[in-house]
Parts: sequence; structure tokens; C-alpha cells
Amino acid sequence: MITNPTRQRALRGHKATRPTPRAANTADHQAVLAWRLTPRDRWIIRMLHEHRVLTAHQITALAFPSFRSGRMRLRELFQWGVVDRFQPFITAGTAPMHYVLAPAGAAVLAAEDGLDVKELGYRHDRAFGVAHSLRLAHTVGVNEWFATLVATARATATTSAPGEHAALGAWWSEARCARHFGDLIKPDAYGRWASRGAEIEFFLEYDFGTEVLAKLAGKLAGYAALAEATGITTPVLVWLPTSRREATARRLLHKAWRELDDPRTVPVATAAAELLNPEAAHPSPADAVWLPLDTGTTGAAGGSRRELHRLPDAWPHVPPPATDTEGEPGLAQDSPLLMAPAPAPMPPTQPPRNSRGPDTGQRR
Repeated sequence: MITNPTRQRALRGHKATRPTPRAANTADHQAVLAWRLTPRDRWIIRMLHEHRVLTAHQITALAFPSFRSGRMRLRELFQWGVVDRFQPFITAGTAPMHYVLAPAGAAVLAAEDGLDVKELGYRHDRAFGVAHSLRLAHTVGVNEWFATLVATARATATTSAPGEHAALGAWWSEARCARHFGDLIKPDAYGRWASRGAEIEFFLEYDFGTEVLAKLAGKLAGYAALAEATGITTPVLVWLPTSRREATARRLLHKAWRELDDPRTVPVATAAAELLNPEAAHPSPADAVWLPLDTGTTGAAGGSRRELHRLPDAWPHVPPPATDTEGEPGLAQDSPLLMAPAPAPMPPTQPPRNSRGPDTGQRR
């Protein structure tokens, strides 16, 4: 530093910006929100409460026709105090804006469900705490996994025959799964996927490359205990970052799986993110990247990769998912937090807006 000092210009940060004005969370402001918030806005509120944090790219891909329209609406929701946002530090480039639930949004959600904000389990500091959590990248990764499935369902809606289009029927967060099954298992998510007349429900174990694989294999005993307690056989999907890590995980998983009292009650399949085709129009976990565990430790013993909706063909003893109005496993709900169903993974369809206002005759 003495022979090659840093120039003062290089020490300057970003140009200071004027803070965005925001509305205070008062009773009058919540009354105004009653006519400002659309069904899609309320869906975003529920999704943020369910999944803790969603990036701007995830929200716009899930609920808006374009990134520009999504960015403009999210800015309005931020100004109204419905959502909060932060931008995590990354070593190269700029991270996307991350959104969490704000107090005004929590008040709207609690009022819809007939609860107090305290009964909803919301705290502003805790909502923002995810910004400093060591599990932020993992949470965003799981949400990206499911957001990609929703994008795939949308992309195939216009090309599939009637009754065969893909749909994500359920998407539970890690917190909701913990409230239901926490005494036995704590999966990263629960989901239900349907495509071309086939349907599968599953628990997701999302490996970010940092978890000890022996610990991951040890979770199979908990899934076996859950299957025995409920009488419901639910496949477990393990998503890993690389093929090399998948091969190692399969050896450990297969050993633990064979040691179960009844391995058939815990169907397991693995996939690696690097197997996705980067040149495909919409690469997603629904592609033919899944390999059932009972084909061997590496799959070379006669197994082939399957699409997500074709996995049940590898387990003919597993009955199809039970249909119900909520898309939820048949377990009793025993707390106010579980009275409200999980938000639908697919956002409500927005009715087209008129180009002219109802009374003023001016363009909106």
C-alpha cells in the first residue's frame, strides 16, 4: 500500500440516493389498502409469509407477465409498507432485491384470517432477520426450485393437450413442514406436481453442497417413522448440486435405505443440478434428471433418468396422492397457525384492467 497507494476516487461508494417515501402503518392507511390491493397482491403477501423471502426475479416470474411490470408493482407495495426489501452482499456483481413481509402486509393477512398479528406469528425484526441468516442462500435456493416448476407449468400450458398441462398443486415451506412433522422429520419443503395425467407428491431435501451427507442419509429413518405413523408412503426427492456429489450421496443413502425395517415405505430419488440442459428453453426439476434409489448406488445397474411426473412408475406399490380440497396430507391441524391453508403455488389470474378510468375518462 505504501508503494502503490489506493487512489481516493476508488474509495468512493455508490452515489447516495434519495430514500423512497413510505406510508405509515396506521388504521387509515390499512383502510386505503382495502381498495388498493389486488388478489395478486394478497397472494404475494401470503407467499412471503409462507416462504419468508422471495427475490424480485422469483416474484415477477411467478406472478407478472414481465419483469418491468413486476418491478413497478413491487415498488408500490414497498411504498405502501406492504413489503420490505434488502439487497445482500455478493463479491461480484449485484444481488437481486430480496423481499420480505412488512407490518402493513402482515396486518392485512391477519385480518383476512381473523387473527391478531401476534397470533399470525409475525415479528418485523424476525422477518428481516433472514437477511443475516446463514441459511439465506439455502432458503432462496429452495424457493427458486419451486419457482422454476411454476414457470415450467406456465410454459407448457399453451402446448399441452387439455387435461394434460402441468401444475404445481402444493408448495409447503420448511416452517410449515416443521409444524406438521417436526417431531419426526424436517424436510426443506413438501410439494405436489402433476403433468400429462400423472401426479406425484413428495418431500424435498435440497442439498446446497454444505451439509454432511451422512446426516442427510440419517434422515431416512425419520421418514420411515412418519410412514409407519401415518400409513402414507411419500417419496423423498434429494436435489444435489453436482453429479459427483450425487454419486457419493447415493452410496450413503442406499446403505441407510437398505437398513430400514421396510425400505419400500421410503421411496427415494436423486438428481443433480448440473444434469439440467442449459440450452433448453425452460430447464427445470421436472426434466428427466431423476434416478430412483433402488436402481443401485450409481444407477449403472439398469436405471435410467426419469421426468418428475414419471417417478411413480418406478414405485408401483405407492398409491396415487389422495385428493382433497386443500392439497394437504391428511393430518390434524392443532394450532391457529395451521388453520389458514398454505397459499396456492399458482397466483390468481388478474382480470384485465380497463385503459380508461371509471369516472374521469383519463388513462391510468
